[in-house]
Amino acid sequence: MAADAILIVEDDPDDLELIQRALRKARVNNVTAVARDGEEALRLLLDGPDRLESLPLVVFLDIKLPRIDGLEVLTQVRSSTRTKTLPVVILTSSDEQEDLLRSYDLGANSFVRKPIEFAAFQKTVAEVGLYWLLINRNPRPA
Repeated sequence: MAADAILIVEDDPDDLELIQRALRKARVNNVTAVARDGEEALRLLLDGPDRLESLPLVVFLDIKLPRIDGLEVLTQVRSSTRTKTLPVVILTSSDEQEDLLRSYDLGANSFVRKPIEFAAFQKTVAEVGLYWLLINRNPRPA
């Protein structure tokens, strides 16, 4: 994976397409990798034959995922020396206060609720993407 890539962990194909379209429309040309469940995300980030050689700049992580939920993915990402400083943005349809609090307790860098209306969804994803890719500075592994 390119060193300036984005990992999107999303099981809903419609939301995935909307995220990718919003990033393209905002002229975010970074390579995107996709994991469709929590187990695949952990294989890409932590271990397994398909582990990414380079970590992405940011992970957009849904909470409600098959196999392993997003909060467990976040827990394991934060417990690994390889990924403990990797920026993780929770991008979810959940509006539950408990999900918000647990996400931050587990080390999320940001919690963003997916707007229901398309234009608002597109604007939100574009702004989040631009912030984490262009403005934010994060430590990179040696």
